[in-house]
Amino acid sequence: MFTGLVADLGVVEAILPRQGGARLTVRPRSLPVDALVLGESIACSGACLTVVERGAGRVSFDAVPETLARTTLGGWRPGTTLNLERALAVGERLGGHLVQGHVDAVGEVLQRRPEGQGARLTISLPPAIAPLVAEKGSIAVDGVSLTVAAVSRDRFEVALIPETLARTTLGEAGPGTKVNLEADVIARHVARLREFEGPSAADLARWGYGTGSGQ
Repeated sequence: MFTGLVADLGVVEAILPRQGGARLTVRPRSLPVDALVLGESIACSGACLTVVERGAGRVSFDAVPETLARTTLGGWRPGTTLNLERALAVGERLGGHLVQGHVDAVGEVLQRRPEGQGARLTISLPPAIAPLVAEKGSIAVDGVSLTVAAVSRDRFEVALIPETLARTTLGEAGPGTKVNLEADVIARHVARLREFEGPSAADLARWGYGTGSGQ
């Protein structure tokens, strides 16, 4: 579990194919690599990956074909900059929102415009997660916890403060940039529960129940 508060930036140094997947090696800027534990989780631009090697200032992760296909990871190359966050420890402050590192969909930055000292991004909203995104709700964009400033059926907007622009990869995001999206986990489970609700009043009326006929 993560908070969506980026702790560090890292640069991809190597990507090696491995049985349909890939081994990803990243050099963080300041994250204490030697303090990382094999098997712990790191959010890499929003995708939860497991540490499989670390040392000499670098950390490596294995990505399976599912991850490559459903996130932006399949498009990463040596030199790609990533947002990094270690998993939340029990008792730490939850400064962002609950983020699982399970990418729901990939969006694309459609527009970037200055707004005061910050910037506003308009990002495409894939149909699969559109019902889960609400104005003033939370969303993780490349692992960054953000508040939805505006939303329509096929796109949403987020307002970025100077701190976010300076400390995350969103500072360089512009039209055409692909980003990992994770909807609020609570919204995801509410939507799933609704799939198992009983018939609505409209359904009952259509089937001839509750019409007041007395039959």
